[in-house]
Amino acid sequence: MSSPELTLFSYMVLALVGRGGASPYELQRMARQGRIYDWAGESQYYVEPKRLARLGYLDATKEPGKTRERTVYRLTDKGLDAMREWAGSPLSFPRLQHEALVMLLGGDLVDDADLRASVASLRTDIADLTARLDVAEAAAKSLPHREKYLMMGHRLSRRLLDAHLEWLDEIERELES
Repeated sequence: MSSPELTLFSYMVLALVGRGGASPYELQRMARQGRIYDWAGESQYYVEPKRLARLGYLDATKEPGKTRERTVYRLTDKGLDAMREWAGSPLSFPRLQHEALVMLLGGDLVDDADLRASVASLRTDIADLTARLDVAEAAAKSLPHREKYLMMGHRLSRRLLDAHLEWLDEIERELES
């Protein structure tokens, strides 16, 4: 069962910190690199680790950086216990905040050609996400302790992108007539 003081983003930070530790910049870079997994504001990658350290889920240490000292966070026993407890909790289907679905909801209020063009623009974004998944899959090979788990997530992401491409084909056909 999840702790009331921990959010889904908290668990993402704990997971990204992982066994090796990470600085806020590294947390943000990891999430941005995958992009399909990135749904928090930039400042949250700096604020949330501090909060988790205050609550005892992470330890913070200062280490030398390229230009200045940096803070590196590492899981505490409490943080690892929270991840283990959370991993055994039941899940629900994720909420979908999907701009194209909302746009289609109002489809009868707008011009089909405009709607079709707008929805078709997703193809460029999907191509970018696909390229980023290629990079993420290659990077997973360099993390043998996480590769299996990362690849399971990447396969779902690819399926979601493929499903969106099929869905776009369907929408374009329907709106063409």
